[in-house]
Amino acid sequence: MTFQQQSNRREFVKTLGLGLALTTAPGLLMQAEPVNAQTAQDMITRKIPRTGEVLPAIGLGTYLTFDLLPGAPRSHIQDIIKRFWEGGGRVFDTSPLYGSGEISVGDFASAMGITEKMFICNKIWSTGEFLSDDSHAKRSFEQSQQRLWREKIDLMQVHSLVNVDQIVPVLKNWKKEGKIRYVGVTHHEVPYFPALAGHVERSDLDFVQVHYSIQMRLAEERILPAAVDKGTAVLVNMPFEKARLFSLVQGRPLPDFAKEIGCENWAQYFLKWVISHPAITCVIPATSNPAHQSQNIGALRGPLPDKDLRSRMLKHMESIPGFDKLQDTAPYPGKSYQGLIRRGINARTAAAK
Repeated sequence: MTFQQQSNRREFVKTLGLGLALTTAPGLLMQAEPVNAQTAQDMITRKIPRTGEVLPAIGLGTYLTFDLLPGAPRSHIQDIIKRFWEGGGRVFDTSPLYGSGEISVGDFASAMGITEKMFICNKIWSTGEFLSDDSHAKRSFEQSQQRLWREKIDLMQVHSLVNVDQIVPVLKNWKKEGKIRYVGVTHHEVPYFPALAGHVERSDLDFVQVHYSIQMRLAEERILPAAVDKGTAVLVNMPFEKARLFSLVQGRPLPDFAKEIGCENWAQYFLKWVISHPAITCVIPATSNPAHQSQNIGALRGPLPDKDLRSRMLKHMESIPGFDKLQDTAPYPGKSYQGLIRRGINARTAAAK
């Protein structure tokens, strides 16, 4: 990419004009399961900058929501995946650290016959026994292959930058060997944003995953411009601020201007604001409620806000009491997730008393 091209793309991000980098693709995603013809034609998609591969702009996260204790009812997860898939979604994000999340994805995808048609984003959290030890990473990868019923993983990410300088080279070798297709890094905590930005700026990364929402916009300062300059695709986690945004707007009607972009609910309001930023490739909201999944995937259609409407959407949220203090409130208000992750947290809390 030339300097002029980099400058133009950076300016594009700054202006956030109407010329969003969107693609509509009726023949979406290679061999993907056919999508309803009507939904395919107006589906909001993005291209992975380094390859031009097309992805739907709304994905599916699995942290906490797909993590269940053995024997717990889980038919709702199958319903979530079914609604996501039938709505045009293809991008699944999971991790070995998400309790039984990988198993839930693998089991239901296999039952639906979509295992090889998904775009799987997975992660590695590996320190090894010594500095250059990659044996733990290999074991983790092999376990993920078994749980997901996939030989090749589309995207492997260094989870929360853990041992990133050692693991990124490992992932790049796996890419050369054909075990994975793309390499990325992730984080969701603001104190690590400078480090995350540094890796995007210095490294030859295919993807970066970052925390970004209408309330948490710090990624705009350095990470998103760096991603545009380097041709790095961007996955977005926590677009709903761990359900705190929904708690903030509970009982409030959507503003009338939300109709201009076809928003039928607050989930679509928050998601369309995120994916209207031209640096964003895909946002990966998670849910344990099939009805909420239908709302989320609905944001994959219809118009997106331009620069002026994005500003108006933000100003409306800023007028709601408590919006500026949202990060100080408890996550997942009114929700309870009883899985392997929560059981581990409860055990550690009890042991510390």
